[in-house]
Amino acid sequence: MALSGIITALATPFRADGTLDLDGWERLLRRQLDAGVQGVVVAGSTGEAAALADEEFDLLLRNAAAVVGDRIALIAGTGMSSTARTVAQTRRAAAAGARYALVVTPPYVRPTQQGLHAHFVEVAEHGGLPVILYNVPARTGCDMRPETVAGLCRHANIVGIKEASNDPARMSALLALRGNDFAVFSGDDGNAVPALLAGADGLISVGSNALPATFLRLCDLARQGSDAAARALDGRLRPFYDFCGIEPNPIPIKALLQRAGIGQGLRLPLLPLSAAHHAIADRLAASATALEEQSSREMLAA
Repeated sequence: MALSGIITALATPFRADGTLDLDGWERLLRRQLDAGVQGVVVAGSTGEAAALADEEFDLLLRNAAAVVGDRIALIAGTGMSSTARTVAQTRRAAAAGARYALVVTPPYVRPTQQGLHAHFVEVAEHGGLPVILYNVPARTGCDMRPETVAGLCRHANIVGIKEASNDPARMSALLALRGNDFAVFSGDDGNAVPALLAGADGLISVGSNALPATFLRLCDLARQGSDAAARALDGRLRPFYDFCGIEPNPIPIKALLQRAGIGQGLRLPLLPLSAAHHAIADRLAASATALEEQSSREMLAA
């Protein structure tokens, strides 16, 4: 399965008592399928992976595999601070039905570039799944440089990277590494359009939880080289980008999903969206409905 297009980094719906909302989970999955996204990430940072028990991780993946089947790429977030634990989590994901592993640079421990290379090679060779590298220095305190990626992208079981820095020079260096066996994804909604116009394979998105059809339309326009149309839609999405950064991810996107009837809360130490931001969440939830309807019509007409 080729990796490209819009991949949604799924939020994990919880009930008010903190337990998994499996009905909401299935509705979220089917909403993504109906919109036409090309993949989903289960138990990434947007999915509050650090707050999930092992059996919940398994259950979410098994349910996702049952819903999406082979229609789209099913990716599990498996990165941990320890290489041995990352390998074990990747094997666990493979057993539960994942097709790819999204492996973040080890949080908190801040390995050297040589350590990062050794870490990812170990996971690629022993985890049992094709690996998508994930670099997000603002969250992990660890930055994997393009020259390290250049050494890793030649590995047969390392198939792509999600780059979440907003540095155009960084993205340009990574795009030079693209090939039939190595895909480059933007991991930052607000800076994705320039990357897509420059040749990125797609976007692994937070906002597409609430706006799957709209982000798919955005990605399609940019990848087709429709510069003006892509930038115009990007401008309409700017309030959503700003909102999703108003408090730590996934607090804002879960507020929008809650207004769409999916999920009711988060797990500590994350708290629900502050009351001061409820009015803008209400406005954007209404705007999201209109944008989704318009995007769906435009894709049908295209």
